[in-house]
Amino acid sequence: MTSPPDDASQGAARWIVLAGVWLAYCAFGATAAGLAPLLPEVREELGIGNTTLGAILGAWPLVYIAAAIPAGALLDAIGVRTGLFLATLVILVSNLLRAWADTPVELLCAVGVFGLGGPLISVGAPKTISALFTGPSLGMAIGIYMTGPNVGAILALSLTGSLLLPMTGSWRGVMMVHAGFALVAGLVWLIAAGVSPGTNRSADREPFSAAAVGALVRSRDVVLVLAMAVGIFYINHALNNWLPALLRASGMDAQTAGYWASIPTAVGLVAALTIPRLATPERRLPMLIALFATAFVASLLLASGQSWPVLAGLVLQGLVRGAMNSIAILVLMELPSVPQHRVGLAGGVFFAAAEIGGVLGPFTFGVLRDATGDFQAPIYSLTLVSVALAALGLLLMRQSRKG
Repeated sequence: MTSPPDDASQGAARWIVLAGVWLAYCAFGATAAGLAPLLPEVREELGIGNTTLGAILGAWPLVYIAAAIPAGALLDAIGVRTGLFLATLVILVSNLLRAWADTPVELLCAVGVFGLGGPLISVGAPKTISALFTGPSLGMAIGIYMTGPNVGAILALSLTGSLLLPMTGSWRGVMMVHAGFALVAGLVWLIAAGVSPGTNRSADREPFSAAAVGALVRSRDVVLVLAMAVGIFYINHALNNWLPALLRASGMDAQTAGYWASIPTAVGLVAALTIPRLATPERRLPMLIALFATAFVASLLLASGQSWPVLAGLVLQGLVRGAMNSIAILVLMELPSVPQHRVGLAGGVFFAAAEIGGVLGPFTFGVLRDATGDFQAPIYSLTLVSVALAALGLLLMRQSRKG
């Protein structure tokens, strides 16, 4: 394993690289949320139902699950500079294919392509940062780059109805704008990554083998955290994809729904920079359980359908969305059963497991929406998942005390 260089040797170069990582992750977040504000337009033009829409929205996490571990191996082979640039090209292609899709199957495949690029960024970003930062600056760098997808999602949700859709005239035109953004992000990353030799090597040479994965998942504590990851991504992906449609179904116009749907992401931005920094090792599990309880309350507020409770629910969802994932990863990486030389592998396994929830969330929302005719049942599924997450957190806390 290559040791991170000391802070002095990197100087300003590492912050330039961080900016490039952030922009690539921002393009990722914009594309991940890009279809959500356009679901009514897509449904009308292609003549598809909510269940099919849910399957389309869940297509890329399904591909992600299969691609996450091979993506780690590819990054080891080609380096993060090439790997992250390749990721932005895949995001570009996914957006172009969405813009050209004429059938539900074509759109599903176009969205699925995004899942090939997603893990290259999810795994490549921490590998890049850990190669360049160490000590206190590492935590700060992680907090900064984790805001990238949130900012991208905010831009997609808030600008689609108010600017991009009127400007381009169709949902297909909006996809073309996202493709252009991905291209710009990729080119900027190439330039930024070129200033540091740390981006030409892997931060972790532990091979992504089946035996290494098996050694991790034989630990009960690791399995508990991976189960949490499934629930966390169920909540996050369900709301990322269906929140604008949920708000529009309550009577909001597209522009207002876009602004309201960006509230959790905006709050999550602040939460991602603050809450994980407060989560010292002894506080992490209690804070994670508290976040799961907050997600429970937020889901009940969203189910009320009343303006002020819904607004409060959106703010609370933002708090949990911005912090649950980061703290869960920290918990995983500090488990006694996760050796330091397998932290990178553990991150790949975490995201591969998490995207099971990323598939189930949007798909289950669509199925329940079609089955019941409204969004009450889908929202209450978030309530049940939140209870299950809290139970898993308590079980892990009991296990850690025994250890």
